[in-house]
Amino acid sequence: QVQLVESGGGLVQPGGSLRLSCAASQSIGTITAMSWYRQTPGKKRELVATITSGGSTNYADSLKGRFTISTDSTKNTVYLQMNSLKSEDTAVYYCNVRAFRVLRFDDYWGQGTQVTVFS
Repeated sequence: QVQLVESGGGLVQPGGSLRLSCAASQSIGTITAMSWYRQTPGKKRELVATITSGGSTNYADSLKGRFTISTDSTKNTVYLQMNSLKSEDTAVYYCNVRAFRVLRFDDYWGQGTQVTVFS
């Protein structure tokens, strides 16, 4: 069974840092890209950052310089390092993995982790 397990959310004051993790089960197949999205109530889920299997990264313009996406050596775990956090970064953060398995590409989603930036 394919699983994505997220961790690392929580409460932090403005200017603080958090690191989110998302571990994909080995059964997920061949990963082609891993991403982080975020969503606040009443708004569409928005892309935060993506990293491809080749190591290329892409960020939402408004987050460049503060957030960093990376993977571990196995490339089955993706991280999101968030620095200089602002109240507007408060959201539920979701991990997304695109993988090739059983002759097709599929998108898989984590359960979401709450990040709250408060003063």
